[in-house]
Amino acid sequence: MRQALEGSQAIARAVALCRPQVIAAYPITPQTHIVENIAKLVADGKLVCEYVSVESEFSAASVVLGAAVAGSRTYTASASQGILLMSEVLFNIAGSRVPIVMTCANRAVGAPLSIWNDQQDSMAVRDAGWIQLYCADNQEAVDTTIQAYRIAERTELPVMVCVDGFTLTHTLEPIDVPSQQQVDAFLPPYHFARTLDPMKPISMGTLVSPDFYPEARHSHHQALLNAAAEIVAADADWCALTGRSQGSLVQVEGDADASVAILTLGSVIGTLADAREMHPELGTVKLIRLRAFRPFPSEALLQACAGVTDLVVLERALSPGGGGIVGAEVKAALFDMPNPPRVHNFAVGLGGRDIPLDIYPRLLQAVRSQSPRPFAVFDVELDKLPAEDR
Repeated sequence: MRQALEGSQAIARAVALCRPQVIAAYPITPQTHIVENIAKLVADGKLVCEYVSVESEFSAASVVLGAAVAGSRTYTASASQGILLMSEVLFNIAGSRVPIVMTCANRAVGAPLSIWNDQQDSMAVRDAGWIQLYCADNQEAVDTTIQAYRIAERTELPVMVCVDGFTLTHTLEPIDVPSQQQVDAFLPPYHFARTLDPMKPISMGTLVSPDFYPEARHSHHQALLNAAAEIVAADADWCALTGRSQGSLVQVEGDADASVAILTLGSVIGTLADAREMHPELGTVKLIRLRAFRPFPSEALLQACAGVTDLVVLERALSPGGGGIVGAEVKAALFDMPNPPRVHNFAVGLGGRDIPLDIYPRLLQAVRSQSPRPFAVFDVELDKLPAEDR
């Protein structure tokens, strides 16, 4: 059924359709509306589950970890500093190979304090071992949340569904809300092969000596690589059921023969697509969106970049002193490609800075007027910086 819903409300509906049994929540802007809407569904009797209001994000992650290994489908959500506060538990969840779904309502990390959108929070925990899927719009956030449960439970890996804070979470969109019958047909009841049972005691997350730790990490790494096939399969099966595909690992729009491409993650793809329609005189440009950042879709990216001579990597985070996070991984993936494209790496929209439509012609002008740049914050206003920092 198609309805006009705020992004957070739509995500809450999607979570409820997956029949979670335990939800642990702690409020933080801009994630709060999601768990508020879930709490209302519980209070109204529309979702039967154990809703636990905890004292911190660390506790929220700890509660869902315990509930999942005890045999319950779970959910939590957070953003920004909340993601960092639960980071120890995020590593524990992933290292223990526990299937949990969490929404990250992407928000900048302080200091300086910012409540607005960029992707520095999820990028900060990119090595925790979670699958990370980035959504372009709220319909994708709904569909990806449902897909995430199947992916997590088939791979025994946690999934972080990343949605741009405010840009998506607080925006009203027409959403095709799946029926309970569709979701039940797609997502079987929760099953975790290593569910804790006092009659059959096992240890999880226990001390591991150096004789075995490298093997554990290698196994985790390989599991994430193998998860790419499950991400593809989940999207294909969901498309067969609903008629909607969300791009699998990598989504490509535009002329397949274009020599210039712009790559990004998240909702900024909508701005670029609108701007491209406004400027046909600037030539054909391919738009590439990474839906999956973990596992990193190297093979799909190579296919998307075939024939491209100039690739703009546009990201909403940076590694201070290092530069582009996504850009570095893209360059590594393209290293062995015959005639790889020149990579132009820019950060935009940090701390919620507006990304206007005119960024599209400005990016193309930058590509055509200069040699590849290792990394630059594209929208820095130099007059705001001390002279020595310009």
